[in-house]
Amino acid sequence: MAAPTDSAPPPRPAGPGSRSIFRRKPSTLDAATEQREGEGLSRSIGLWQLTAIGIGAIIGAGIFSLAGAVANQTAGPGVTLSFVVAGIASAAAGLSYAEFAGMIPISGSSYTYGYVVLGEAAGWMIGWDLLLEYTAIVAVVAIAVSGYFDFLLEGLGLHLPAWLLGAPGTGPGHEVDLFAMVFCLLIAFLLTRGIKTGARVETALVALKLAIVVIVVVVGAFYVKGANFHPYLPFGVGGVFSGAALVFFAVFGYDALSTAAEESKDAQRNLPKAMIYSLAICMVLYILAATVLTGMQKYTKIDPESAFSNAFKAVGLGGLANVIALGAVLGIVTVMFSFMLGASRIWYAISRDGLLPRWFAKTSTKHRVPARVTWILGAASALLAGVLPIAEAAELTNVGILLAFVVVCVAVIVLRYREPNRERAFRCPGMPVVPGIGVIASIWLVTYLHPITWLRFVVWFLIGCVVYAAYGYRHSRLHRADT
Repeated sequence: MAAPTDSAPPPRPAGPGSRSIFRRKPSTLDAATEQREGEGLSRSIGLWQLTAIGIGAIIGAGIFSLAGAVANQTAGPGVTLSFVVAGIASAAAGLSYAEFAGMIPISGSSYTYGYVVLGEAAGWMIGWDLLLEYTAIVAVVAIAVSGYFDFLLEGLGLHLPAWLLGAPGTGPGHEVDLFAMVFCLLIAFLLTRGIKTGARVETALVALKLAIVVIVVVVGAFYVKGANFHPYLPFGVGGVFSGAALVFFAVFGYDALSTAAEESKDAQRNLPKAMIYSLAICMVLYILAATVLTGMQKYTKIDPESAFSNAFKAVGLGGLANVIALGAVLGIVTVMFSFMLGASRIWYAISRDGLLPRWFAKTSTKHRVPARVTWILGAASALLAGVLPIAEAAELTNVGILLAFVVVCVAVIVLRYREPNRERAFRCPGMPVVPGIGVIASIWLVTYLHPITWLRFVVWFLIGCVVYAAYGYRHSRLHRADT
């Protein structure tokens, strides 16, 4: 496909005039139209590979590391309820995402949905927000990989110096985690090899990860002791909701899945199915695994960094603990793949729309992937992984994702009433109650995040306002359509 030029005629604006920050991207654009006006992505992944990307994004640090940290420090055995609360909020938003995915199967996920329904300013801010959130997610997961890798080395009697393998966690003594940084760059390299190759690797690793989780649940169930569940809510009901605000990080991977719309076959049908399948499978496994973990070991003794491996080691299953640690390292890689994929496709979509320089939308000739932004994101996530404790990095991701869910849930209600007769491959049930639950639950969970998280988010938000005012507003394709 020949590379287009900036002189290609941009689409005519929909809704408010092209001089308004509320101008809307035409809702009738399909992937073929976007590919003619941008640089096309390779359409080569099917339903089960999409589902694997969704599962790969959802199950990872949330179950292998974050569940233990939340049980130990925030919710106790009530971490299971934290997953239930987060799952309800996530499911309500997920059904809204599924409706949009069936209608607008193009790159960009909630950035594109917000742009089409609520206007350019809303779309820009949610896209700008997700660039930070997804990058931080990759960093969180890299830190979690580092923690399990450290467990494996200790089991082999190896001890690397602190400058090579930092001490991910909270509190003083956090070192630069060089291993996590290198891991981020390796994922960037894999993504630049092409979506088909990456999706095959992702599917294989997801199968391995699911097998490990099933082993954890089945074998661990024989070592559950009722006494470990008492007290069930040592931090009170507030601990459950604070925990839900944290573990929400673990249940929204379908958002990253929707960014692969232009690279999937029959996206209008397959994307909604893949979202629902992946979320349903993962929620069942999360609840079972969290229950087993807190039943095997008193919450005060759960290791925040390699919870399951240490729990199995504590009951005399050291060999299985090492297998779990190895599975965690390999399985968590899938989360890094899914979210770095998501961040790169959102950046690609924003740049193709002109809100960031179109230089970033350039795809590689051989593999047809946005290699430039992928390497930039790899470097940025490596920097965050090297210096941030896992809990701080996780909170940084959650505030933006929850606000993105609010935007998508509101947008699906607005579009349902604005265009009630529009063909939809999937319809969110219980309109407007279900997306309304998504809005309320997301706003509620946001209030449980720490003030420092809000401060970081506000700083990033203000930077985004400056970038949009200085560049995006005037270089938008919709702006150029009327000049």
